[in-house]
Amino acid sequence: MQELEVCQRQIEEYLAGCFAGQPAYRALYEAMRYSLLAGGKRIRPVLTVQFCRALGGTAEQALPFAAAIEMVHTYSLIHDDLPSMDNDTLRRGRPTNHVVYGEGLAILAGDALQTAAFEQVLSASLPAGRCAAAALILARAAGPDGMVAGQVLDMEGETRELSLEEITDMNARKTGCLLEAAAQMGVTAAGGTEAQLRAAREYAAAIGLAFQIRDDMLNITSTREEMGKSVGSDAQRGKSTYVAHLGLEGCARIVEEQTARAKAALAGSGMDSAFFCQLADYLASRDH
Repeated sequence: MQELEVCQRQIEEYLAGCFAGQPAYRALYEAMRYSLLAGGKRIRPVLTVQFCRALGGTAEQALPFAAAIEMVHTYSLIHDDLPSMDNDTLRRGRPTNHVVYGEGLAILAGDALQTAAFEQVLSASLPAGRCAAAALILARAAGPDGMVAGQVLDMEGETRELSLEEITDMNARKTGCLLEAAAQMGVTAAGGTEAQLRAAREYAAAIGLAFQIRDDMLNITSTREEMGKSVGSDAQRGKSTYVAHLGLEGCARIVEEQTARAKAALAGSGMDSAFFCQLADYLASRDH
C-alpha cells in the first residue's frame, strides 16, 4: 500500500522531531525516544491523518493529534512490558524499555509520553474548540473506562478464565478504544460532523476487533522473529483468548466478518473510503 507507506513516513519524520533536545535530564528523553521511534505499523496515527485527509484536511493539520495518539500507545506498551505487568523482554524486535533503561526510568518515560500527548493536542495550530474536543476524545479512550480498564481486565484474565463476552469487552477497551479515538481525532481535526464521527468510530471498532483476533492467531502461528516480540506468551500465562474459545478457523471467520463490517461503516459518510477498505484488508491478512 503506497499511500500507507507515504503516511507512515510523514508520521516518522514528525515523531523524530519530538524530544530531540539535550537537557540535563536527557536520559528521560532518550528513554522516551527509544520506544517512540522503535517503528511499528503506526496504524493509529495513520488513521488520524487519513480521516482528516478524507474530509479535505491536510496531513500537517492532523500530525500533532496523530503524534499524541502514538505517544499514548507507546506509553501503554512501555508499562505493559514491565515486570509487574507482562514482564516482556522483547518489543518490536528490540529489548523492552525497562530492560535497557531500568524499571524506574521506563515508568517515568511512559508517564512523560502520556502527558506530552495532551500537550501536543492542546497546542496544535487548529481552532481551540477542535483541540479541546480531541483532548476529550483521547482522555476518554485512554483513561479508567478505556485503555487502562482494558489492561486491568487483561490482568484479571491471568487469574481466571474469561468468557468470550469478557474477552471482547477487554479488547474493545485495551485496543479498540485508542483506534476509535485515532479515527475520531482525525475527523475532529478536519471539522467533521457528528455523523462522520460515528462512522469513523464504527469503522475503527470493527478493524480493532479484527486486529486483536488476528493478533491472537499470530501469537499461536507466527514466530518471534516475524512478530518482533514474544509469541506463545498468552498460552504460557494462561490467558483467555479468542483462539482458545473459537479455534483458528472460527477466528478467521470473525476477522472476515469484521473486515466487511468496517468497510460498510463508511458507506454514505461523505468520506472517500478507498484507502480505509484497503487498510482493513491489509490488517486482516497481516502475518506480523
